Amino acid sequence: MASSVQVVKKPVLITPSEPTPSRLLSLSALDSQLFLRFSIEYLLVYPSQSPSFDKATTLANVKTALARALVPYYPLAGRVRPSPHGSGILELVCRAQGAAFIEAVSDYTAADFQEPPRFVTQWRKLLSSDLITPVLPPLVVQLTWLADGSAALCVGFTHSICDGIGTSEFLNLFANLASGRTKLSDFKPKPVWDRHLLDRTNLDSGDITLAGTHPEFDRVPDLCGFSTRFSQERLSPTSIIFDKAWINELKRLATFTGQPSEFGFTSFEVLSALVWRSWARALNLPAKQVLRLLFSVNIRHRVKPSLPAGFYGNAFVLGCAQTTVKRLTEQGLGYVCGLVRKAKERIGDEYVREVVESVSGTRRASPDSVGVLIVSQWSKLGLDMVDFGMGRPVHVGPVCADRYCLLLPIHDRPDAIKVMVALPDTAVGRYECLVQNPYS
Repeated sequence: MASSVQVVKKPVLITPSEPTPSRLLSLSALDSQLFLRFSIEYLLVYPSQSPSFDKATTLANVKTALARALVPYYPLAGRVRPSPHGSGILELVCRAQGAAFIEAVSDYTAADFQEPPRFVTQWRKLLSSDLITPVLPPLVVQLTWLADGSAALCVGFTHSICDGIGTSEFLNLFANLASGRTKLSDFKPKPVWDRHLLDRTNLDSGDITLAGTHPEFDRVPDLCGFSTRFSQERLSPTSIIFDKAWINELKRLATFTGQPSEFGFTSFEVLSALVWRSWARALNLPAKQVLRLLFSVNIRHRVKPSLPAGFYGNAFVLGCAQTTVKRLTEQGLGYVCGLVRKAKERIGDEYVREVVESVSGTRRASPDSVGVLIVSQWSKLGLDMVDFGMGRPVHVGPVCADRYCLLLPIHDRPDAIKVMVALPDTAVGRYECLVQNPYS
């Protein structure tokens, strides 16, 4: 498989195309959580273009569109730093410093992305953030021309500034400007900062009791060297595609093996439950080990009042399903789906206020990593619709595969979902067998 990526020119800073406010912005307590201090990194692969395709024009359009998109999204051209007040809150210095842009070439082809990478960092150079010094901007874009005339566009966002929905809204504006499908003045929803809406003072409505209500922040005994295994053993990426018929079959199985319910299980519930159960069985963990499935739940319409359209900050909290290895592996798929559903249903306005209180001030609660599988649903973000004038992407995924599980969209198959997760080498074969045989 092709493997080389060569940067054509040194990274450049793209600044907003018009004057933007020079100011200091505070991030919310949810934005400032310790576990969000990394980058969301998207890999979008675009199909081979015609022989008459003009790379120089496309490159210019992308760079111009980025400069224009940074006008309403000017915080993405700023720089993140810790607040000098020592509260654990981050802040953003906005002086139009710019987003980073990189152009590269590679001997990869579009076909190389149809299978998972051989190792978790194989595609790392498609977003060469390590070339940017001394301070990494909140937004990094790399356009890589591939050997067969296709292209890879990778985008890295500082997670502390925006969540998945926020990144998707930005990418759609960025792409639509590059392709000429929209004018900046016509774009909706307009980006909204307003991080104060998730401050403790705005959400607090009385005394909050935190004891025993948020298992995602609890610490559990590590009975099996769980953390060591994932840090020391080589991880191998896997990906499995579930089509509509297969997902519907999983829903029938879950309904048959679960508690009677007025509502059928969702695709997210059955896929996350199947992966979690198969993952636990493949790892061969002790029966008494406590396991947790964590996943983000959008709170834009779960808080009162609802957050405004265009709010692109971290407007999610973690849903947490929890049980022991014994119950997870011995009970049927419907039981596990029920755990996932209950974790979602718990989250409302009061729950969000409790989380904000937990992660604020001196508490600064953070999720434990022992026994945890994190699932993130990228398939609903609209990433498969992001067209920079080269057509819709034929592959959507992460730059680096990880132990986190991603649900990904499939090109031209709106009812299908790709499930990608990396496991220790010794567990990969059994996991793939189990996840494809849900009746076992």
